[in-house]
Amino acid sequence: MEETLPLQSVTKVIGLECVPSTQTLARELAQSGEEHGTLVLACCQSQACGRDARPFPAAEGGVYFTLILRPNKCACQAASLGVKAAEAVAQTISSVFEVKTKVKPCGDVLAWDAKNRAWKKICGVWTEADADWMLVGVGVHVNDRIPASQKDVCVSLKQLIGSETSKELFLDELLENFWKHYAHWLQSAR
Repeated sequence: MEETLPLQSVTKVIGLECVPSTQTLARELAQSGEEHGTLVLACCQSQACGRDARPFPAAEGGVYFTLILRPNKCACQAASLGVKAAEAVAQTISSVFEVKTKVKPCGDVLAWDAKNRAWKKICGVWTEADADWMLVGVGVHVNDRIPASQKDVCVSLKQLIGSETSKELFLDELLENFWKHYAHWLQSAR
């Protein structure tokens, strides 16, 4: 998978089968000095959660990662970086798969489920920051099966387009879009 990742700004990839949370592992790595651009990537997460510690379904088949960044910006700007990351996800889904998307102010990405005529969560973005680092955690429902308890509020890309897609190619396109949004954020964030 490493060969397909866009190399601009990704300095290291830590690929794992299943972890409790890429965010938790990335936080530990950032605190111990892991370099800017390190991507912590997992096939599944057993204890992923979002805002207010709500569980986030992260079964095998989705794209789950946390990116360690050291932008030399105030930690208070992490939320705006999260919105930029969500915009990159929405742009990727819309442009590659022609699925209508929108970004919530909290950083979640919703996709239009035409079959059920409803906006549903397809991606969660979680940011956190310290004085020296920022983390951007992204979980996208690509080919994963949505648990029955979440079907009214969540949807996968596979459900929307009717077939599986390459997670590696999706991640490649997403990271390319993210770095463009990140560059813009670096210039505009004060």
